[in-house]
Amino acid sequence: MIWAPTVIALLLVGLLGLIVWQIRRRHMLRWLPTYVRERSRRGPPSPGQDVHLLLCFADHFEPKADGVDRDQGMRRVKTWVREFPRQFAHFRDSDGRPPRYTFFFPIEEYEPEYLERLAELCRAGFAEVELHLHHSHDTADNLRRRILEFKATLAARHGLLSRNKETGAIQYGFIHGNWSLCNAFPGGSRCGVDNELAILRETGCFADFTYPSAPHVTQPPIINSLYYACDRPGQPRSHEVGWPVGSRPQPPESLLLVQGPLVLDWQHPKLGVFPATENGCLQTTQPPSIDRLDAWLRARVQVPARPDWFFVKLHAHGAEEAAHDPLLGAPMVRFHKDLARRAAGDAHFHFHYVTAREVFNLVKAAEAGFSGPVAEALDYQLVSNVAAGSLR
Repeated sequence: MIWAPTVIALLLVGLLGLIVWQIRRRHMLRWLPTYVRERSRRGPPSPGQDVHLLLCFADHFEPKADGVDRDQGMRRVKTWVREFPRQFAHFRDSDGRPPRYTFFFPIEEYEPEYLERLAELCRAGFAEVELHLHHSHDTADNLRRRILEFKATLAARHGLLSRNKETGAIQYGFIHGNWSLCNAFPGGSRCGVDNELAILRETGCFADFTYPSAPHVTQPPIINSLYYACDRPGQPRSHEVGWPVGSRPQPPESLLLVQGPLVLDWQHPKLGVFPATENGCLQTTQPPSIDRLDAWLRARVQVPARPDWFFVKLHAHGAEEAAHDPLLGAPMVRFHKDLARRAAGDAHFHFHYVTAREVFNLVKAAEAGFSGPVAEALDYQLVSNVAAGSLR
């Protein structure tokens, strides 16, 4: 008995050490203070509240991942082009549209035949293609040149990307490879360009879709947000200071950043005591599941003027073979079935499959006070270049 207090004290110290280790290992100090501070505005929809789930699949689509050759990369692309319609074409959302997918394609992995095959999915109404880039120790001038050249190739040669309805200008969405937007990785590698936001905006980027990256060290302190950020000359990580959409007019020379959900998951604790991190990732160890939906809604990635619109951007690395089963197989099929079942059983729940471009349009519509249905705002500012091409 006399040893009991000592044993209890040692156990408590050990538990505290475990918690500290988990927080440091998962780089949670970068975002956990924000999570705690904003907990009052997070939470599930109120009972009886209309919910419009705006579901966007944003894939870091890398056919040559792991250093495979061009032929294996082509086999990966063909698998997606073949299996996506076969598995999902018969599903419909609340507007009668099939599942939609956004392929963020890496500039450095460009092969014309890859994009021609992906363009087939786009022309069939299942997908859109945007820009992705891995680079290191780069310069601003080189970055600008590569983006402009690739943007022109995707639009002119493959009939992809978006057009501004008013100006006709080609625009694109962006995901940064290795999560290192604005030189976010410590030491300056995996990017090299501090003023990346300014270059993206100047070259026609309509929004960045990189984050969340937790548990990666690049995770910014801003979480669960749709917000604007501006270049801060001479400083990396400019996207770590921003203004939520709807809090003020869009600042001059700013870029929209669209984040996915990042919340603590107490339903699946680590080691039985420490909460898991729900970061919107889809992979073998985090398959799509209706059980995760409540956590995604609880993140409340929203525009204040439309509290019934819940933006949920999920991310994946879908080209690699290991991702084919969760993204193209039974888990995803079951997820789409469960979404339809939930909508059929709940008159207040509606779900809408949207691409990255359509997310941008919906954000801008909500910001402008649009009060109509989702379907009427999908082309609010940007129209698909694929659709424009099909009309010619």
